[in-house]
Amino acid sequence: MAIKKIKIRNFKCFKGLFEIELNKGLNILVGNNETGKSTILEAIHIALTGLYGGRNIRNELSQYLFNKEVVDLYINSVNSGSAWPPPSIIIEIFFDGSIDPEYEGNENSEHDSCEGLKFEITFNEKYNSEYNTLVSKKSMMSIPIEYYEASWTSFARQSVTIRSIPIKSAMIDSSNYRYQNGSDVYISRIVKDLLSPEEVTAVSQAHRKMKDTFIDDDSIKAINKRISSESSIVDGTVSLTVDLGTKNAWESSLVTQLNDVPFGYIGKGAQCVMKTELALTHKSAQHAQIVLLEEPESHLSFSKLNQLIKAIEEKYDDKQIIISTHSSFVANKLGLENLLLLENHQVIRVTELASADFFKKISGYDTLRLILCKKAILVEGDSDELVVQKAYKNNNNNHLPIEDQIDVISVGTSFLRFLELAEALNLNVAVVTDNDGDIDAIERKYANFIKENKKDNIKICYDEVVDTGALTINGKPYNYNTLEPKLLKANGNDLALFNKILGTDFESLDELQKYMKHHKTETALAVFETSEEVAFPEYILEAIKDE
Repeated sequence: MAIKKIKIRNFKCFKGLFEIELNKGLNILVGNNETGKSTILEAIHIALTGLYGGRNIRNELSQYLFNKEVVDLYINSVNSGSAWPPPSIIIEIFFDGSIDPEYEGNENSEHDSCEGLKFEITFNEKYNSEYNTLVSKKSMMSIPIEYYEASWTSFARQSVTIRSIPIKSAMIDSSNYRYQNGSDVYISRIVKDLLSPEEVTAVSQAHRKMKDTFIDDDSIKAINKRISSESSIVDGTVSLTVDLGTKNAWESSLVTQLNDVPFGYIGKGAQCVMKTELALTHKSAQHAQIVLLEEPESHLSFSKLNQLIKAIEEKYDDKQIIISTHSSFVANKLGLENLLLLENHQVIRVTELASADFFKKISGYDTLRLILCKKAILVEGDSDELVVQKAYKNNNNNHLPIEDQIDVISVGTSFLRFLELAEALNLNVAVVTDNDGDIDAIERKYANFIKENKKDNIKICYDEVVDTGALTINGKPYNYNTLEPKLLKANGNDLALFNKILGTDFESLDELQKYMKHHKTETALAVFETSEEVAFPEYILEAIKDE
C-alpha cells in the first residue's frame, strides 16, 4: 500500500494548488527553509490519521492552518464589500494501485476514476444565517473558524471515518522534546507500547513494591512521626509518601536511561537516535504503511546518521518512507533516484533532468547547495571563488556571501548542467566565467540564457572586451582574458599594488603576469586576505549585484 500523489490546496505555505507525486518506496524531500517539506508531511499525516501535533485536528482548527495570503485576500474582500466565499483547505491522497475498491471514484480535482480520499477543512453551511450577519458588518479580522468543520470523503463520494482509512501513517520527528521529570513522555510511551501486557504488569508491580519499600523505611517513618507532631492546626496525620497514582503511574515517574544515564542528560544526538529507532519499532510505525520522518540528521554526526540511515534501509524497505532533510549526506546515502527537490512550490526529480547521470557522479551531492540558498554564484575554480567572495565582502559591509544566504559554488566547466537545474526550479543564479578571448564561443554556449533568451533568474557574467598583448609563455601567446589579467586591468595594471599584495618584488608587468598565471590559488588567497583597496572587473561586480 502506498500513496501515488498528493494534492494540497491552501494549507499553510501552499497558496492555491500544490501537487507532488511519490515513489512507492523511498522519497527524500530536499529544499530550503519555508519551501514546504514539513508541511507536506503534516498534510499526509492529517489526511490519513486526523492528527496534527499529536492531537485530533477537529480540536485544533485554526486560521493559522490556512495560507496567510489566502486569509488576507478573503478578509480584505469581506471588508471591501465583495465578500468572497470562505476559503477551504483541501488535501487529496491518491492511492497507488488497488487498495480498497470502496474508495474508487471521480470525486477528486482531476475527475478521473481512481482510488483515494479527500480531507477538507471547510465552512459548514448550516451556519449561513449567522455568517451572513457577520459579513454584513464589514469588520472581519479573521476567518470565522467557529463555523468550520473537518471531514473525510472517499473518491467514491462516501463519508469515511479516520479508523476506516485503509492506509495509515506514522510521523517521527526526533527533534521535538517533551520532558517530564527529566525524562521524556514520548520515549516512555514508546517503551510501554513495546512491552507485552505481562511485561507492563511486571513493571507496575515492581513500581508498587518500590513505593511500599519507601513508605516502610524506618527513616521515613521517623520523619513522618516528627512532621505529624509539629502539626498543630491540621486535624489529622501529615506525612511524606510516594504518589500511588493509577496503575500506569510508572510511565511518568520512571526515567528512561541509556548506559545508566537518564534520557534527559544524554547528548542531543543520542536522544535523536534513540527516539527515532524506538519510534520506528513502535506499534504505530509497524502497522503503518507510510513512515514520515522529519529531518533525521538533527544533532547527528555522520557516523550516527549513517547508522540510522542503514537501519531505515534494512528494516523498512517494505514501507513507503517520506523523509524531509537539508542534508546532502542523507540524500547521498539514500540515492539520487529518490530525491525530490522543492523550490518556489515546484518539484523536480533529478532523474528527470538531462544531466541526471552527471549529478549521480558528483561526490557529496554539492548540487543540493544550489537549492539551499537565496542565490548561487557559479564559478569555475577555487581562485574565482575567493576573488568573488572578496568582491562581495568589499561591497556588502564586510559580509561574506554565505552570511547573506548567497553561496559561491565552484562547478568546474559544468555550468550548463547546473543551469539546467536552476532553470527547472526557477533558482536565482549568476555565472561568472572567463571569455578566453572568444566572445562568439561564450554566446553560443549560453545562447539559451542571454540576449532574447535571457531569464529573469539567471545572469551570465563575462567581460565583453577581448584584450591582447605581446607576452608569450613557453612559446604560446599569453591569455589576457582570464581572471588574473582582468583583475590587473581593473586596477590599472598597478605593479606596485600587486607586489605589495603578493609579497613579491617583480620589476615588470610581464613577470608579475607569469607568476599569477602559475600561482592562481596563492594569488586569489592573497587578494582575499589583503587590506589594500582592490578594484574588481565589472563582470564580477555584476554577478554580486543584488537585483
